[in-house]
Amino acid sequence: MFETIKKDLTTAMKEQDKFKLDVIRMLKSALQLESIAKKHDLSDEEVIAVIKRETKKRASSIEEYKKYGKTDTVESLKKEIEILSVYLPEELSDDELNRIIEETIKELNAESIKDMGNVIKTVGSKVGSSADMGKVSKIVKEKLS
Repeated sequence: MFETIKKDLTTAMKEQDKFKLDVIRMLKSALQLESIAKKHDLSDEEVIAVIKRETKKRASSIEEYKKYGKTDTVESLKKEIEILSVYLPEELSDDELNRIIEETIKELNAESIKDMGNVIKTVGSKVGSSADMGKVSKIVKEKLS
């Protein structure tokens, strides 16, 4: 995964796509910082986690900039999210996610909101990085309430 990002960085340089180049450089920098913090080379799962974190930062910034009417910055952030999304695995559909959550609830015999932590943890290990855990948490809470 990290190698793909490096290749895309080189390609952006050759194509002289300044915007894409800046975004990929930022991503590479974030990955290097994470690697230094963890004191080892990042696995693909860890790389995906960093990319998701960077995407979430931009998504929350979009909401803030919308409040203040900064449409040019909002558009710029949306483009950044598009570029970052290329590196993320395709997310599960709502139907697939609901099915996995229901199966997990049955497996664990979860009956109340007290079991929510176990359900989310188990679903997380099943779906890995192909689902937004915030969304998983929300669905599990609805089903157990």
